[in-house]
Amino acid sequence: MTAVSRAWGRLTLPGRIVFTLVPLLAVLGAGLVALIVLFGGTAADLILANLGFVRFLAAATIILVITIPIAFLNIYLEMKVIALMNLRVGPDRVGPWGSLLSVVHGLKVLIKEDFTPTAADPIVFTWAPVVTYAAAVMTLLVLPFAPGLYGQDFNIGLLYFFAVGGMGVVGLLMGGWSSFNKYSLLGGLRSAAQIVSYEIPLTLSVVGLLILAGTMSLNQIVQQQSGWFTDWFVFRQPLGFVIFFIAATAEANRTPFDLTEADSEIVAGFATEYSGMRFGFFFFAEYVNVFILSALAAVLFLGGWNAPFPFPALSIPLYPGSLGIPLLFLIALVPIIGTLALAAPFYLARSSMRWWVALIIGFVLFNVVAGGLTFAWAYVSFDWVAGLVWFMAKTFGFVFVFVWMRGTLPRVRIDQLMGFAWKWLLPAALLNLFVTAAAVVIVGS
Repeated sequence: MTAVSRAWGRLTLPGRIVFTLVPLLAVLGAGLVALIVLFGGTAADLILANLGFVRFLAAATIILVITIPIAFLNIYLEMKVIALMNLRVGPDRVGPWGSLLSVVHGLKVLIKEDFTPTAADPIVFTWAPVVTYAAAVMTLLVLPFAPGLYGQDFNIGLLYFFAVGGMGVVGLLMGGWSSFNKYSLLGGLRSAAQIVSYEIPLTLSVVGLLILAGTMSLNQIVQQQSGWFTDWFVFRQPLGFVIFFIAATAEANRTPFDLTEADSEIVAGFATEYSGMRFGFFFFAEYVNVFILSALAAVLFLGGWNAPFPFPALSIPLYPGSLGIPLLFLIALVPIIGTLALAAPFYLARSSMRWWVALIIGFVLFNVVAGGLTFAWAYVSFDWVAGLVWFMAKTFGFVFVFVWMRGTLPRVRIDQLMGFAWKWLLPAALLNLFVTAAAVVIVGS
């Protein structure tokens, strides 16, 4: 026992992690194999008998899980882009190019003390961030990421999106009221006034689009924009797109419309008294909302998963099935041959390089090349892969614009914010609606 203790004490932290995780993973893997062997047939029959429920459970789980990397990626993009705009380097210490700093921020939020003020309403105070986060996450259910890649295709999908997304303001108001803090209450009241006001032009801005599309199903709206980019609704509803983008900026509480948490005026608004993971829910909800509204703009106005121009339909088989067993041996030899071929130039070019360092470089390069070729094959062979690529490119293009605005535009006053919604956006949205309806009647007659 003493020898084991001494050996354990000599191990570094990575060594302890390896010697702890490897046996644990081996035991879990063996147990999983045993469960599959014993109950695999029964489980398969149960899944097939309840396929609808299983699909819903899988979709809900995936939607909840993907919000975490989405928020982390948006946070990193914001830190890096704003730093470059200010001629700074930005995060560059944790992970490659500082890419893991967002993860550190998430862990920091997790380990901080979750404090509740003495005079606060603890129940409402606790549930407020949950309501805000849930309202943001539930809207992902109807967003079509690619052909066949969506949670649910409602025939009133857009109505569901606005109805559920509008519940986020309830959580902000709950947090502001329950904190027993004047700054929090002001932030909650501002959020209620701002989001309710901008919800009207946001909804009206897409009514003209719905008149042209004849449906509220987001999947069908995307399908109607297939073909060339000239078929996108942004060219048929330019005023509606401008109104939608401005109102969406206010809905997401982004600069220059971030009056609900204006740090120069009301500390942090509704989030002043929050800490720990409850603050993290508010923080995550904001960045997930940026992604969701960007995705909705891409779906409604920029063709969603459709490419700007139609690509020729290709289907490249992964391997010719007639070769059989010899092909499997060839595939097994490809990583070895590729690693050696890519490592040889580095080893021969520098006499001081050790052979195992050259092998590591060759292995990494081989995986990069193989990954790129596999992605190219999947892109031309599967519609959903190509659709997901274009959807994400358009969505993060809008996310970049949101970050760009935060780095360049000053915050407006609250009276300017409210006046702009009622005096300019609302009349412009009604004008767009009436002009679209008149054009449809005239063309139809």
